[in-house]
Amino acid sequence: MALPLTYNIRNVFIRWRATLATILGVALVVAVYVLVQSMAAGLEKASANTGDPRNLLVVRKGSTAESSSQVKLEQFKLIRYMPGIAHDAQGQPLVSADVIVLISLPRRENQGEANVMVRGVSPMGKALRPQVALVEGRWFTPGKREVVVSRRLARRFANFDIGGKFKTGGKELTVAGIMDAGNSAFDSEIWMDSDEARSIFDRENYSSVLVRMENPAAGKSLADRIEADKRLPLRALPETEYYASQTTTAIPIKILGNFLAIAMSIGATFAAMNTMYASVGSRTREIGTLRVLGYRRSSILASFLVEGAFLALIGGVLGCLLALPLHGYSVGTMSFETFSETVFQFRITPFLAMKGLLFSILVGLVGSLLPAIRAARLPVIAALKSV
Repeated sequence: MALPLTYNIRNVFIRWRATLATILGVALVVAVYVLVQSMAAGLEKASANTGDPRNLLVVRKGSTAESSSQVKLEQFKLIRYMPGIAHDAQGQPLVSADVIVLISLPRRENQGEANVMVRGVSPMGKALRPQVALVEGRWFTPGKREVVVSRRLARRFANFDIGGKFKTGGKELTVAGIMDAGNSAFDSEIWMDSDEARSIFDRENYSSVLVRMENPAAGKSLADRIEADKRLPLRALPETEYYASQTTTAIPIKILGNFLAIAMSIGATFAAMNTMYASVGSRTREIGTLRVLGYRRSSILASFLVEGAFLALIGGVLGCLLALPLHGYSVGTMSFETFSETVFQFRITPFLAMKGLLFSILVGLVGSLLPAIRAARLPVIAALKSV
């Protein structure tokens, strides 16, 4: 017959001093694992939250990002008046030719410099990206060397307050407003007028073209037309699909998280094993009594495994609670696609917390296996004679 669970639960709390170190060790492992994985989840969420399913993004064939793409002025003019593109109330096509430029700017509090992405947008650019909203100041005025910066970048870089000025490309730019991009990739950008950006940064071509389609069928037709036109060495894909693919930066973070979790779990496993061996040593006579009462070796083995798993689960819950305060906290890292500062939030999802708990249980089971086998193999007579 199986030992009741209350027996294991009681033993964990009765010997709380011996088990506290193991619980804290497992909690630390789970907290680090959850936090690192939540960084990757935040990066992926920022990319997945970017774009409008009604939009098509046109870039050069072979380019993996807008920053490495070029669209000539005459190519933009051809695309602008193609059939199937939606128009605004004034009859103007909803098309934006964008310019992407990387500049290096100083961080706040003299914490060095980092690359920041500047996006030059056409007058229709704001209408094509409804998730971007102005929260302070005003939108830039073309021709006045004004920019609008994201709220998250404003917290991280110097001179990004309203009215602040910074120099780049030998020109001085003024911050006219601050925007919020709704936790999307645009939270990592500075916006200004596209033609002014071409002039200031001496760019002959645009980087990409964003178009709003009348319907999904028109989008597919336009993509096929661009693909077949020999004058246009370009490709068109849904804007949401493009940004969903820009998650390369999350891969090394996930690998790092798994590596740290494995390395630290080895220590936590030995801590659990040490605790369970000590538990077996202090309960030798108790184990012998259980055998006399009719409990089988398999029941004792399972009982110690359950106890170790429960011990680690407490640590897992504590680890998730330790990581939880950082949910929603904004951080930045370098994007491997654009080599610019990417701002994102820690995202501790229920699925990620569940993975952390399952990971803690696994550590507990592995750490309890050898002590459980030793407990199950104790000779009855020797166990009863122990002091």
